[in-house]
Amino acid sequence: MPWIRLRHIPWTLPTLAASIIACSGDKGPTQPAAPTTKLVFMVQPVTATGAQLITPAVQVAVHDASGNTVTTATDEVTIGLGANTVGGKLTGTLRVTAIQGIATFSDLRIDRPGSGYTLNTNAAGRSGATSASFPVRLTFTDVSAGGPHTCGLTTPSATYCWGGNAGGALGDTTTASWPSPVLVAGGVTFTAVSAGYNHTCGLTAAGVAYCWGNDSNGEVGDGLPQVLAITPTPVAGGLSFAAVSTGWLHTCGVTLANAAYCWGANSSGELGDGTTIQRFAPAAVAGGVSFTAVSSSAYFGHTCGLTAAGAAYCWGSNVYGQLGDGTTIDRLTPGLVAGGLSFTAVSAGGFQTCGLTSAGAVYCWGNNSNGGLGDGTTTNRPSPVLVVGGLSFATMSAGNGQTCGLTSAGAVYCWGYNTFGQVGDGTTTDRSTPVLVAGGLSFTVVSAGLYHTCGVTDVGAAYCWGMGGMVGDGTTTQRLTPTRVVQ
Repeated sequence: MPWIRLRHIPWTLPTLAASIIACSGDKGPTQPAAPTTKLVFMVQPVTATGAQLITPAVQVAVHDASGNTVTTATDEVTIGLGANTVGGKLTGTLRVTAIQGIATFSDLRIDRPGSGYTLNTNAAGRSGATSASFPVRLTFTDVSAGGPHTCGLTTPSATYCWGGNAGGALGDTTTASWPSPVLVAGGVTFTAVSAGYNHTCGLTAAGVAYCWGNDSNGEVGDGLPQVLAITPTPVAGGLSFAAVSTGWLHTCGVTLANAAYCWGANSSGELGDGTTIQRFAPAAVAGGVSFTAVSSSAYFGHTCGLTAAGAAYCWGSNVYGQLGDGTTIDRLTPGLVAGGLSFTAVSAGGFQTCGLTSAGAVYCWGNNSNGGLGDGTTTNRPSPVLVVGGLSFATMSAGNGQTCGLTSAGAVYCWGYNTFGQVGDGTTTDRSTPVLVAGGLSFTVVSAGLYHTCGVTDVGAAYCWGMGGMVGDGTTTQRLTPTRVVQ
């Protein structure tokens, strides 16, 4: 049989195979063609503010293969979060019908601050799109350092909390702790916020007080014995408050008529109603004194109030002389602080209390084992003593053993208990006299808490220092100097 010389055959085997497939009508395992149209972000966020409308509104267009908007397109376009490392949530209308080829998302919000957010969008039969990355920021107007947590007000009008949350004090509907700010749920707008030991209270512009968190002692004040309230709950009684202050296991407020009311634990008489009976709703402070301000102790059971004339009164536990009346005897009703001083502000700390005069001098009284009275000693004082150093303060705040003052120039000085770095000077050494907080920042607000201290700068940035997890920087690392809260 003669040899067949393949090089003379006018087609190759692959060509032959293709011809056979074509003749059989089988198109084979080909992939579907990519869509000839795609979605494109026309307007996307450059930056966003936590819990606020993303502006300008996000717009997504349907483009043809040439990059032109398909003006006849009426697709249902959906949007969602892409990159999201902090557990943020996107809310608003997430499915929009395109009009003349453009879908406009006009009510989008992202609740948590953080960097590197992206948006994803898609529609049936179209190639989807991903936005450029962008941050979500917070601008703070106020901050309150509590027990294991902190809360702050942002602009415009949102409340964020961070830190320990075993009792629901963060108000985000959970009991999970967060090392960075989470939005307080419920949609209530507050003009003031106060963080206590394991609960928090806020005040609306209309004077309505809401509280949330641990309620085992009635400190939420809703009139009901319950374990905890994980979202803001109105305080019972229908009172209109001018100010509210949370403490260890109790809360106090001053009404628009200058009457003081307290609720919660009362084992030492910290409610000031003449009894040691626990109250689940506001009870009037006895004695007939009109107050313009009130401060509930940051750790144990005492409370202090200030009159329009600048007289300070305190009541409750007095084991270290924190009532300032020259004794160590508990009081069930308000007692006048000794010394005849006139104050513009008063702050009840853990076992110490401090007052600020109109001249900018700070006087403190009570426990001084860690130098929290700032008089250069560690001797307890049952009546007011002057904080040394000759500094003039615009505001001050007493925490759980540490006290801080803010000058009119924006400098913060702290003294006292410093095991966790809450004095902010870069050490863990207790200070019996004021020391300048490190970092050279200019503050407008300072708040001393349990084992940490926080402040707000003149550009709306929040900083904290002290025990890890309370600082709000997204970690559980102890900070000996001011560290910026995630924003």
